Amino acid sequence: MNSMPRMFARSLQQSVPSGRACSSCLRAMRQSRAQLQQLESSASRRYLSNSSPKRATPQQTPPPQPSRQQQQRAATPDLDRLKEYYRHKNHTGLNYILSIILGTVAFSYGSVPMYKMICQTTGWGGQPVRAPGHGPSGDSIDPSTRLVPVEDAKRIRVTFNASVSDILPWKFTPQQREVRVLPGETALAFYTATNTSDKDIIGVATYSVTPAQTAPYFSKIQCFCFEEQRLNAGETVDMPVFFYLDPDLLNDLNMRGVETVTLSYTFFKARYDDNGNFKNIAPAS
Repeated sequence: MNSMPRMFARSLQQSVPSGRACSSCLRAMRQSRAQLQQLESSASRRYLSNSSPKRATPQQTPPPQPSRQQQQRAATPDLDRLKEYYRHKNHTGLNYILSIILGTVAFSYGSVPMYKMICQTTGWGGQPVRAPGHGPSGDSIDPSTRLVPVEDAKRIRVTFNASVSDILPWKFTPQQREVRVLPGETALAFYTATNTSDKDIIGVATYSVTPAQTAPYFSKIQCFCFEEQRLNAGETVDMPVFFYLDPDLLNDLNMRGVETVTLSYTFFKARYDDNGNFKNIAPAS
């Protein structure tokens, strides 16, 4: 296809002299020459593009894979750190567990004496406070000033209750059902305990007062509570309670309408360890 315009142009030059050519022939010759030049330039460009060497695209080589030994050596520090972390965590958890166990044991041995001391001082849980220097007014007041009956006050009925635990083979009863006392007036009551078994037994009594708001005002001067009481087989003993009601109860709005106070005692069998030391008693219900 490229040789046709070239041959046509040559034939026109040979057949038509340059001085004798008409205008139409001259235009045809010029057009054929222009086409010839365009064809030659395009052919030369194609030849150069085909003949130029292609650049090889660089291929990305994959990174070398580590060997099995290298992988094991790399994983060893992670395993060591993980083992150290769990070893420390288990050690810390064991310390917490031991602390809880020791704290529970210490609390179980110290709860009864602590409960006794707090309740006797404050009257919590229906426990009468211990004379002298008790009651809401504080310890700075002379207790003898409280032992003055308030004659114009209404007498308060004090009833008595007694019980024993299921494992203690004793008979425990109050000798009187009730007494009536004035605020500030002392009163004496008795309980009777009998060991009905054929063995000597040591018992310990706890007590409480109801209603609970009267506990800070129920003051015992002498009592057998929280003290070891040893009864021989078949023995019967009388146990006194010497008490009074603090006159400050007349100024307490919570005591308005309280006409009856109940004093309850419960005997439990004393517990001892292998060395014969007193351990604890069951708390009052």
